[in-house]
Amino acid sequence: MNEFVAAIIFIIIFIIFNNLNTKIRKLEKEISDLNYKINNTPPAQTEVIHKKNSTEETFLPQQEQSPQVHYQNIQYSKENENISTPVQKDWLAPVSDFLKQNALTIIGIFTLVLGIGYFVKYAIDKNWIGEAARAGIGFCIGAGIIITGHFLRKNYQAFSSIITGGGAAVLYFTATIAFREYHLFTQNTAFIITALITAASIILSYYYKNEVLIIFSLIGGFAAPLMISTGQSNYLFLFIYITLLNTGMLAASFLQHWKSVGWTAYIFTTGYLFFWTNESPELLSITFYLISYLIFYIFALHDYFRRNILSTSDILILALANFSSILGLLYIFDTLKYDPPIVFPLIFAAVNAILLLREYTRKSFGVAYSVFAGLVTSLITIAVAIQFKTHLITSIWAIETTLLLFIWKKTGHKIFKTFFYILFPLVMIAQLITWTEYFGTKDFNIIFNPPFITSSFTIVSIMINLYLLRNTVKETQKKSNNFFEDLITAISYGVIYITFLLEITYHISEMPWSAITSTGLLFSIYYIFILLLIRKLLSIRNDVQNLLIYLFFFLFVINTSVSTLSVVTAVLTKKLNLSFYFLHLLQWIPFIYIGYRIIPTSAFHKQKISYWIQALALIISLSCELHHSYILMVSNNLPHSYKASEHFNILYLPIIWTILASIFIYKGLKKNIQEYNKIGFALIGLMVLKLYGYDVWQMDNISRISAFIALGIILLLSSFAFQRLKNMIRNMVDKKDKTEENTD
Repeated sequence: MNEFVAAIIFIIIFIIFNNLNTKIRKLEKEISDLNYKINNTPPAQTEVIHKKNSTEETFLPQQEQSPQVHYQNIQYSKENENISTPVQKDWLAPVSDFLKQNALTIIGIFTLVLGIGYFVKYAIDKNWIGEAARAGIGFCIGAGIIITGHFLRKNYQAFSSIITGGGAAVLYFTATIAFREYHLFTQNTAFIITALITAASIILSYYYKNEVLIIFSLIGGFAAPLMISTGQSNYLFLFIYITLLNTGMLAASFLQHWKSVGWTAYIFTTGYLFFWTNESPELLSITFYLISYLIFYIFALHDYFRRNILSTSDILILALANFSSILGLLYIFDTLKYDPPIVFPLIFAAVNAILLLREYTRKSFGVAYSVFAGLVTSLITIAVAIQFKTHLITSIWAIETTLLLFIWKKTGHKIFKTFFYILFPLVMIAQLITWTEYFGTKDFNIIFNPPFITSSFTIVSIMINLYLLRNTVKETQKKSNNFFEDLITAISYGVIYITFLLEITYHISEMPWSAITSTGLLFSIYYIFILLLIRKLLSIRNDVQNLLIYLFFFLFVINTSVSTLSVVTAVLTKKLNLSFYFLHLLQWIPFIYIGYRIIPTSAFHKQKISYWIQALALIISLSCELHHSYILMVSNNLPHSYKASEHFNILYLPIIWTILASIFIYKGLKKNIQEYNKIGFALIGLMVLKLYGYDVWQMDNISRISAFIALGIILLLSSFAFQRLKNMIRNMVDKKDKTEENTD
């Protein structure tokens, strides 16, 4: 019953296809007749005559041409000019276009192969054919599909290439099944058969001049060892075969200039090499790493030596070939404990240095010069990183991000920037892993330790990246409002900050927690201060500057109020020396500098709230600073400090706030800044509320009298100064009004 239904479906499909084919031919004839009526020439000659007339008209003298013909010639010459302009071809374009236009055909041949497989399985289940006959049928069907594709190649080139590729796939799978399942021949025989299939496919691809077909052939050729594998590793035999396959690839790419062929071979070869390196690292694999490096370097430099051009794909494969080879070779040396491992990056650097010298002697400082200079610098940097025993992956990836960004800036190809965006997060993940080395290890030297040296390479890479990103924004005259670039910039500054913070805290980790916290906050304050000092050099935007100033004030207040108080407690309990307390006073240097030099020249005070934040930071910090100093001066132990603290808050704090309030009011009147006046009066109001609501009930009589007298005198003096200034302003206004009246 199933066979009957399948036969009916096949007949229906055949009828539909035949009708469709008839309609297509009829439509082609109608188009041909319409073309004949429009041009008054036979269909076959229309295009030829049109081209001939266009050529003749173009080369007529200008005075012998009619105005209309002359205009057409100008248009035609412009079109030719546009057409003849050499445009760099994207190596992925033919493949993507092919897939878009022939997706249905690909699905069809894939379905056909599956259908044949199911048919063979059905025949096997019914015991219609034996094992040898099954393999024979598979080989015959595959060969038949290839022959069919051969006869269709003239009129249906794309369809023919897919058909031929499908036939090669049938042959590969048949050979695999015959070896694995039926054991009809040995492994060597199976390998020879798959190698012959690959060779025949490559020859057909070259004969047909079909890039897609050779890609299918290469995929089959690289997959063949997996198909006939028995689980026993014979890497020597495998890589001799892969080397021969890559040599054929190199010849085909040179003859037909097929870039995608080289990329296909590189991906499979690198995958095999990495698997071999991980599975069984040995000295023999070094030979094949170097051979593969040479093959793909020749492939990448083909256009460079022929036309002195380096395309996007050439630059990418140059970078990948260098870094993937170094990664595998260094892993082998590290696993086998061989020295010196820096020999490979230095060898590769020498190879690129020869090409760099070639560009230099020719006085050619274009894209190729920049690429080779970037590769030489990166490889030497990697060698230095290895010599200092840094974490290899982190250093290589960090250097490669800089190389990608550098090449993108020099060439303008956005694919390098895309790869930079992809690789940058991986560098950050590797850096996080590097920082974990600080935890659980207690014998690192200062600065000269693996985590910090590795992080130093990352920092250098990050700083170069920031420089390149900043210059790129300037050159393209765009504001740095790109989300990814802003995010990368913020993360980069964060990496620099965390690197130094971890190094500092690691070496003082034996000290009390109060000392670690205070030192960390002091470093954070100075880190922000340095960023603000070189804000113009770093091209930090105004909004980011304001954010940094806000963050600076926040950390400053936290360090002065909370952290320093814990340091005072540690000093009184003899856990810290008194000299450590004076270390935090260094934070006042950036505070004063920012207040007097940076803020006046910035956009910080465009928002009125900024006056309040700056004043609040000053009031809290100065009050706490004087409080802590007073406690240390009058206290000998922790219990006594509680009484000293209470005495300071009741007696001295109101005086400090009154003085500060007077300063704010005076500054507000002098510079005509209303916010300072508001801050001063608000502080006086707060102080009065504190005095009458709490302080007076805690004082003895003498202290209470002293506080009231001092406060009264200060308030009277402030009021007198305010009234005097107000009268001066009023007199100036009155004199001005009288002068204007007399003039009138």
